[in-house]
Amino acid sequence: MTVCILGNGLTALTLAKALVNHEINVDVFLSKKNYKINNTRTIGIAKNNIDFFNKNIINIEKIIWKLKRIDIFSENLKEDQLINFKANDDYLFSILKNQKLYKLLEKDLLKNKLSELKLNNKINFSFLNQYDLIINCDPSNFITNRYFSKKIIKKYNSNAHTTIIKHDQILNDTAIQIFTKKGPLAFLPISNRETAIVYSVYNSNNQKDENIEQLIKDKNFKYKIKSMEQINSFKLMSLNLRSYYHKNVLAFGDLLHKIHPLAGQGFNMTIRDIQILLEIIRNRLDVGLSIDSSVNYEFQKKIRHKNLIFSSGIDLIHDLFNMERKMKTNLLSRSIKTIGNYPSINKIFTKIADKGALI
Repeated sequence: MTVCILGNGLTALTLAKALVNHEINVDVFLSKKNYKINNTRTIGIAKNNIDFFNKNIINIEKIIWKLKRIDIFSENLKEDQLINFKANDDYLFSILKNQKLYKLLEKDLLKNKLSELKLNNKINFSFLNQYDLIINCDPSNFITNRYFSKKIIKKYNSNAHTTIIKHDQILNDTAIQIFTKKGPLAFLPISNRETAIVYSVYNSNNQKDENIEQLIKDKNFKYKIKSMEQINSFKLMSLNLRSYYHKNVLAFGDLLHKIHPLAGQGFNMTIRDIQILLEIIRNRLDVGLSIDSSVNYEFQKKIRHKNLIFSSGIDLIHDLFNMERKMKTNLLSRSIKTIGNYPSINKIFTKIADKGALI
């Protein structure tokens, strides 16, 4: 049998590679022939997910940058650290460029006899009956518009700005998150000389006049910046799909859930989804069952509530800091600083960031 995957992005290729590793034939229908990934976009992957990726998908050790600490600050507490997470003997998190991971996956799939990358110009309604299982990772095709339009959407009234700074060489193994008065700002190391930036800035009346490059420089207290790449921007929203599947078509990746980038958990949620989907498929293959639409029902039953709880938690963090910003108080920041000093609570937060919702 052959599974069909629709989509160009990292999710589609990652999932295709995972299925190929289980000796399942995969057709990937690309929405664009020459798909371009912004070279300033990065993703963070938790250690638990890195281990899974290396073992079950493809080894990415050569393209990741490992972080041993995550330090979180609030502008309301000036230079005082709000909370920190650190690894005792290993690492907590890794950062890598989207572009490098995409090229690694694409190269492997192009040479693999069990996978084929095609253009999607042959996709129509009759196409739905040609495969036992179709996994849709494309946000703009007719399948998405027709069957996956019912969503819970929350608009954050803010834009994310991404770039990469080049700086003097330092020991660069600590990520920094600052909850500024204009929105969350993250410094994400990708080498000893380069650091990725994600600045989620709340919309304001004078937004057009704001100099994002200067705002980043003003909040930077660690790096001696030599240069900054072009800043790219996009609107922010959270999204949860109400139904994960329609008959033999399963929605996946950003179609299922989008979250605020403040915790760097978006792609981690997708990797956890892949773990669950592979577990379901392996169990069926082990007892000689076919891969069909019943996989979709079981997947939704196992993971939807976890994704909703986890994404709601990220929303809550965003809303609380946004409320603190509007009220011009530091009560939340002081409370988190106090709570974060308890090792047992810090350990729980770290475990949730690594493994997702603990239910």
